[in-house]
Amino acid sequence: MTSIFSAEGKNIPCTVIEAGPCVVTQVKTVETDGYEALQLGFDDKKEKKSNKPQVGHFKKADTTPKIKVAEFLKFEQKYQLGDILTLDLFKDEIYLDVSGISKGKGFQGVVKRHGFGGVGDATHGQHNRLRAPGSVGASSFPSRVFKGMRMAGRTGGDKVKALSLRIVKIIPESNLLLVKGSVPGPKGGYLIIEK
Repeated sequence: MTSIFSAEGKNIPCTVIEAGPCVVTQVKTVETDGYEALQLGFDDKKEKKSNKPQVGHFKKADTTPKIKVAEFLKFEQKYQLGDILTLDLFKDEIYLDVSGISKGKGFQGVVKRHGFGGVGDATHGQHNRLRAPGSVGASSFPSRVFKGMRMAGRTGGDKVKALSLRIVKIIPESNLLLVKGSVPGPKGGYLIIEK
């Protein structure tokens, strides 16, 4: 993240996203695929790091293999195979939805993972139970722990969608998009941007 100053002099926290150019790698239709969708590819990949089916798929669109490929079901105008989409798509937009894979945090306890309070105090003979989950099961009936019980486990690495992020600035010559606030995922991660 970074920040820029508005015309009024306010400091706006924002995230810089490299958005494009994206190549139309496949146009799916109801006749051939059973549904309508537009497949876009972003970020070139070396041909030797791609398998032959991938190379052939991208050759149809007359482009090099791409690292990130995503499908979009809703699109306003008709596109052809090999068309290049740039930031001109967002020039009339004010808000965007951005989705990505959140940062993985590894195996975490219940305090960090679910926001449990823990025991709180170290009184009444508490020795090492400050961040423990406490009781998890019932008594002799049902004699088991119910599915879905909030417990310790792997945290992060989930698909997250940040809704209605305001566009602060578009820099078309560098394919950069500045949105107010944070987006899911680590630095250098791939995102899907929707109107």
